[in-house]
Formats: sequence, C-alpha cells, structure tokens
Amino acid sequence: MTLKLGIPKGSLENATIELFRRAGFTISTSSRSYFPGIDDPEIECMLIRAQEMSRYVEDGILDAGLTGRDWIEENESNIVAVADLIYAKQSFGMVRWVLAVPEASNFHSVNDLEGKIIATELVQTTKRYLKARGVTAKVEFSWGATEVKPPVLADAIVEVTETGSSLRANKLKIIDTVLESNTQLIANSSAWVDAAKRRKLQDIKMLLEGAINALGKVGLMLNVHKNDLQKVLAVLPALKRPTISHLSDEEWLAVNTILDESTVRDIIPRLKQAGGEGIVEYPLNKIVL
Repeated sequence: MTLKLGIPKGSLENATIELFRRAGFTISTSSRSYFPGIDDPEIECMLIRAQEMSRYVEDGILDAGLTGRDWIEENESNIVAVADLIYAKQSFGMVRWVLAVPEASNFHSVNDLEGKIIATELVQTTKRYLKARGVTAKVEFSWGATEVKPPVLADAIVEVTETGSSLRANKLKIIDTVLESNTQLIANSSAWVDAAKRRKLQDIKMLLEGAINALGKVGLMLNVHKNDLQKVLAVLPALKRPTISHLSDEEWLAVNTILDESTVRDIIPRLKQAGGEGIVEYPLNKIVL
C-alpha cells in the first residue's frame, strides 16, 4: 500500500513540513523537485498549490492532501474531511477572508458595494457571499498584491488575513468576514473506503493532532518531599492533573506535569519556593489525548 499525499506548496509549506516533523515524519524538499522525500515507505509526497489540492484529491490523482477549507469550498470539491488541523502560516489558528475597503471611503457595509468592483483570489466564494446578501457587484480575479488595488483598480477586496497588519499597512479597513478557514487533512472518497489507506490516514491524523496539541507546551518534572506536596500542587496548573509517583526514598515523590511554555518562567521559581527540587523542563513533540 502506498498513500499518495499532497503537501501544500507556498505559504503553508514550511509550517506543514515542521508539523509533520513534530509528528515523527521527516520530509525532505528540493528546489528542483515537486516530489519531496519522506522517511515512511508507505507514503509518497507531492507538492501542490493549496488552491488546487482539493481538485486533485477529488479526482483521485492524490489519495489525500492538506489544504485550507477555503479552497475546498471555492472549488466545491467532493472530498472526505479527515481532520481539522488548526494551524496556518504565522500562527496555529484560524484565518479569515475579509471584505476590506479603503479607510477613507464611505463604504461601511457590503450593501454599500452595489455595482462596485471587488478584487479577490476567492472569486466563487465571494460571488456566493454577495448573492446571499442580495448585492450585485463585479468580482474580478486577482493574481496577487490584492491589497494595493483599492481605490484605483477596485473599490474593495476580499483577502485572507491572520492579523490584519497587511491591510492596515495599506490603509484598508475590514467591514465584514466572508469566510473563516483552517487547514484540513482531506482524502479521496475511494481512498477513504480502502481499509489500508484509511488506517494509515487515521494514524497520520492522530499523530498530527498530537503534534498540534503539544504546540506551546512543555513537560516539567520535579521531586518533592511528601510534606510539601500540597504546596507544590497549588502552584501547578496542570493539563489534567499531575502524575505523582513514589521514589526509592518513601519520604519523597516525583511530580510530572504539562504546562504552557509561556508560564514556565514564572512557575519554576514558585515551585522552588514551595519545596520542589531537581526541577527539569523538557520539550514535547506530541500530546495524544
């Protein structure tokens, strides 16, 4: 069994390869090849633009792939959504396609764009958005640099954003959200009913979700005298509850827990003050819930 897997080329490429690394897969890319190597004999990878991924998966050229829900909807692809992978280029969260207009304009809602020109890469989704709101406007495909088109080349744009910083830099304001999106692991319907491929996809899903769960988390272990245990536990905000085990000396206990990495610098000194000893912080690649 060989699973043909599409890796999104472009803005999501590095984040996807890093996520797979944390999940336990090493993907090796080359500027000369669209077929990255992977250290799993059951997987063959191919680099495909996220905008096209769902079409190739639907057609069975690929068994599975990673792409945004926005492009699945744009292409109206009939695929199986295996997993929601909440990560993106800059952050591991959702992205938004927003309707934006010049800050100096008199446009305040989508209704103000009747008869106007809207530039976007997400043409079909934008047309459906306008139709649902009873607005007639000309939607033009944009090949890129969409933020610079208003007000000369377009009256408004529909563009993807994570932070809104690029829009603000181009003196644009957001007046509505057209679509929220996140990365999905998707599969061809025939591949999904193939027992071996489905099992492989479910394994990949579990490992990728485990890698996402571990983002921003670290493990912490320490020793504590049993008389100080409650003071130490009062300091720890655990993922569920700390693991406590006895050491060879019955007077001492080992405590293991998982913390947000951003909190550790504040918590470690408090643990030391509460009686913790031999405190060790270690990185996490996966947390499988």
